[in-house]
This record gives sequence, C-alpha cells and structure tokens, in this order.
Amino acid sequence: METLLLWPEGAPGALGTSDEDQPAITPYLVEGKQNAAVVICPGGGYAMRADHEGGPVAEWLNTLGISAFVLRYRVAPYKYPCALQDAQRALRTIRFRADEFGIDPDRLAILGFSAGGHLASAAGVLYDLGNADHPEPLERLSSRPDRLILCYPVISMTEGVTHQGSKENLLGASPDEQLPLRLSSEFQVSAETPPTFLWHTSDDASVPVENSLLFAAGLSRHRVPFDLHIYSHGIHGIGLGADEPHTRTWTDACASWLELNGYTKA
Repeated sequence: METLLLWPEGAPGALGTSDEDQPAITPYLVEGKQNAAVVICPGGGYAMRADHEGGPVAEWLNTLGISAFVLRYRVAPYKYPCALQDAQRALRTIRFRADEFGIDPDRLAILGFSAGGHLASAAGVLYDLGNADHPEPLERLSSRPDRLILCYPVISMTEGVTHQGSKENLLGASPDEQLPLRLSSEFQVSAETPPTFLWHTSDDASVPVENSLLFAAGLSRHRVPFDLHIYSHGIHGIGLGADEPHTRTWTDACASWLELNGYTKA
C-alpha cells in the first residue's frame, strides 16, 4: 500500500525524520466517484498503533463500498497536540484531494479504537473550520469529521475514568490542570458534534465503559443523534472481533448505522 505523508516537508514539531516522526495516511480506495470515506485511528495507548485495528478495518469498510485511510499519527514521546494535528491534517488532506481519491468531501467520517477513539473523539469536538488566510490551500478547509465511530474509546482524561497510560503518554505526568479538562471529550460535546456510533463492553478491564456512557450522555443532552451499543462481556482491544461470538456483531450494527447515514453504496 502506498503511504502518503501529511507534511512532505516535515510535520510541525517533528523530532526527527523516521517514519514515527512523519504522520501519514495509507489509502484503501474503492472504485468510483463520490464515495464515502473513513479515517481510521488504531489504538495503542498513545504509545504505539495496533496493526489489527488498521488495515483489516479498512478492508472491512471496503466491503461496504466505503473508502478508508489508515492514519499513522504520532505517539509518545510526542505529546498533545501532535496527534490531534495529524488527524486534522488527514481530514483536510482527504477533502483537498477528494476528486483524486474519488471521495465525497461531505461524507468523511473518523473511526478510532481505544486511545485512537480518544483521538477520533477529539477530532470531533475540537475541530476548526479552516484558516481562510493560510497560504496553503488545504489548510483553508474544515477539519470537522462528518461522523464519528468510537470503538471502546478512551474519552475522558479525568481520574478514575481515564486510561492512565493513554493520559500520561498524551499529556505527560504532570499536565497543567486545565489540559485534562480540555482533552476530556465528554466536556467538549456541543450541538455541532457529529452524529456518532459507539460500542464498548461493560466489563472492559482497561478502559472503563463509563467513557462511552459519558460521551453518549453529552450527545443526548445536545440532541446529537447517536447509536450506543454496550455488550456485557468482551476483552479490550479485539478490533473487528471476528472470533468473539458475543461482540463480533458490532460490525453489523455499524454497517446498518452507516447505511442509515448514507455512507454505504446502494
């Protein structure tokens, strides 16, 4: 698969020139024009990116007639806001190159697992509409995703709810007291937050189910449409979950939701 650097001349704040210093997207395109698309953020506690939550998920989306882009975002030692900058840049880049990719720029979702779910949620609540005066044309485009798909996501940075490893990798051991509040996506939900699909297991031993419940509660307060699927049992990090009889139906539920939202091909 071809990998496309998001900043060919070097990312802002880059510490070197290795692959880990160069955020990128790997396209998985379906034939045709004006296809819906999804940016995929694999999980990994902001320390790494899990392969099984990347390419295989893109291939599943392709079976639904949806193009996908796996995001290589920066992880530790990089701290906030690097990963969010990477996600925003990916969304802008895909919109800017929509004709080339055969993408409908108004049907561009972002999907994330675990810490990648935190990144996807942050992209959905901390977006901007572009800088009209920026000399680079793609930076004039909106970074708002049109839909969110959050899979056993880290949502909160608050004590007792967050995943501590993700928090420390993203914010450091002693962040400014306001930063965890800003990066707790449940507090940033508004009426403009994109419609969202969430799923989690109630016995998740790594990322408490309260993360998804808090985000869903915020969506409900602001009357943003959402699907919320809570399964009674399932280990954290199962990705597509093809070998998990109880939770593997999340992909069917998500496919139905994507169809309802006009993302799948007729």
